[in-house]
Amino acid sequence: MRTYFLKRVLHAIPLLFVLSVVLFLVVRSAPGGPLAQAERNPNITAEQRQQLRARLGLDQPLYKQYLDWLGAVVQGDLGRSIKSNRPVAEMIGERIPNTLLLVGVAFVLTIAIAIPLGAISALRQYSWFDYLVTTLSFAGQSMPVYWLGLVAILIFYVWLDNPFTGGPLLPAGGMYTLGAPRTLADLIWHMILPVGVLCATWVAWYSRFFRASMLETLNADYVRTATAKGLPRGRVIYGHAGRNAVIPLVTMIALDLPSVFAGALFVETIFSWPGMGRLFWEAARGRDYPVLMAIIMINAVLIVLANLIADMLYARLDPRVRYE
Repeated sequence: MRTYFLKRVLHAIPLLFVLSVVLFLVVRSAPGGPLAQAERNPNITAEQRQQLRARLGLDQPLYKQYLDWLGAVVQGDLGRSIKSNRPVAEMIGERIPNTLLLVGVAFVLTIAIAIPLGAISALRQYSWFDYLVTTLSFAGQSMPVYWLGLVAILIFYVWLDNPFTGGPLLPAGGMYTLGAPRTLADLIWHMILPVGVLCATWVAWYSRFFRASMLETLNADYVRTATAKGLPRGRVIYGHAGRNAVIPLVTMIALDLPSVFAGALFVETIFSWPGMGRLFWEAARGRDYPVLMAIIMINAVLIVLANLIADMLYARLDPRVRYE
């Protein structure tokens, strides 16, 4: 296992290098360029634009720009924001706790809801509960998250009133009420809509996926053999079928884990949540290329690590899996 782990890490280094080259070229060749806003600003002279170009290293050949950027990243320097002139690492450090809170809570609630729903739906196949869960899953998968977020704001902020205060039932955005003390209750109140929208989308996917995996496992020979031997039904379902049914779900979860860092782009933007997703959107709109490159590259590293963690979990969950 240790040898396999080291091999995977060594293989990931050239992969990340190639990804960094491709991403750097794509970002730098995007329409407008890093100096798009400066070039449209009539108050900035040509000399100031030239100085800004030199400060950003844009007057150097493209390969030199990449090598300078890579050397700084290896040393932990993610560069400075073009828009705010602040260190990118500092900006990410301010936003990531908010994203970890929002997406982390939504992710935990999703797993806690989706796995039982999928399991019960599979155990009661073709029952009214199964049809209900399947219908809701299809509905959740077909609704875009940005549309669902706007509908949630329309219903809970515009249409429904709080019977105690007379104001909106739920806030439409932000983490805290402006001008009010920052309390845990106020934070939870602001999290209800964005967390609910994320859970509605993710539960639809995970519950449907786990239902299919559970149905396949329940029809396996080893499950029928365990039942024929007289093992308790709970042990057969949870100890044999459930443990093996969750293995394919590990891959899906591992691929979604990087979103804990990247943030829910649409949800954070719609609900004005100051997290990584909104930071990425602001950087994309303002053509803040150092911020974009930092977020994309960190997300790429997390994807590679998440897949490696998934492989390790396979061996933990299934004794038949061995990495030699």
